[in-house]
Amino acid sequence: MAPSAVSTELVAAPQAKLVVHGSKQEEAREKTPLEAMSQGVPLPGIPLFSSHDKHRAWILEHMAGAFRVFAAKGLTEGMSGHISVRDPEHAHTFWTNPLAKHFATLKPSDMVLVDYDGKVVGGNTSRPANAAGFLIHSAVHKARPDVHAACHCHGKAGKAWSAFGKKLDMINQDVCYFYGDAQAVYNEHGGVVLSEAEGKRMAAALGPKGKGLILRNHGLLTVGDTVDEAAFLYTLMERSCEIQLMVDAAAANGLTKILIDDETAAYTFKMSSEPESLYWEFQPDLEYEGGVNTGVFES
Repeated sequence: MAPSAVSTELVAAPQAKLVVHGSKQEEAREKTPLEAMSQGVPLPGIPLFSSHDKHRAWILEHMAGAFRVFAAKGLTEGMSGHISVRDPEHAHTFWTNPLAKHFATLKPSDMVLVDYDGKVVGGNTSRPANAAGFLIHSAVHKARPDVHAACHCHGKAGKAWSAFGKKLDMINQDVCYFYGDAQAVYNEHGGVVLSEAEGKRMAAALGPKGKGLILRNHGLLTVGDTVDEAAFLYTLMERSCEIQLMVDAAAANGLTKILIDDETAAYTFKMSSEPESLYWEFQPDLEYEGGVNTGVFES
C-alpha cells in the first residue's frame, strides 16, 4: 500500500504577508498556489519530520515509487537512467539507484548512498552506482544547494527532441511549468559522461533557476525540492517533448502554430511551479503505483 501523502508530522503553515494601508498595518496573506488550486480546505504542505531517520525512510519510499512510475511510463533503457536525492542529515551525500537493476524492481533497501567523491558510504553495497550518473548528479548537487533531487532518463520523446538542441516552445498550459529560466539546453554533448568536467558543464548550463535541462543528443534532466517534484517534472518534460514533436509535424504540413504570450506563460509558471504544488502533482501517479504493485514501498 502506498504511503499516505498526508503526514502525521507537523506541517508548516504558509507565512502571513504584511500589507501596509495608509497609516496602519493590516495583516493579510496572499493565497499560495496550492491554496488557489484547492476549492475548499487546501491540500497540506510537504510533510515535515521529527527525525532524520523518519525523513530518510520517507524519501527512500518515494524514491522507489518514482522509479516504479518511470518504469510504468516506459522510461527504462538498459543500464541508463538515474535518480538522486540528497540525504536529509548529511547534505554532501546523496542516494541513487544501483547499476543494472530494473526500475520496476527497485525498493528502498536497494538504494546506494554516495558522497561527493564517489565513495559508497551507506545503503546497498552489493552493486555499484552508475558512474556517468554520479558525475552528472554530483555536479548538480554541488552547484545547486537548493536541489534535493534530480532525475535523468533516456525516454524516447526526450531523446528525439534533444536532437534539435532547442528549448521547448510555450505551446500549451502545462509546458509553461518550464517557462523562462526554468528550462535550459546543454549543447556541448561529448558522449557518455565519464569525466568530472562534463558533469560540471551540465550543471552550469542548468543555471541557478533551472528546473529542466535538455541534453543535446542525449535526453532530459530535471531537478526539484523533493524527489516527487523532480519526478513529476521529468514525466511532464518527456510528454512535452512528445507533444512538441507532434505539433511541429502538423506545422510542417501547413497548420499555424500559436504560442502562449509571455505574460500568460509567466503567470502560469508562477501559479504552478511552487514546490508544494509540484510535490502534489506527483501524488496521483505515486498512489496508483502503490495500489497496483504491492511491496513497492517495502524494504
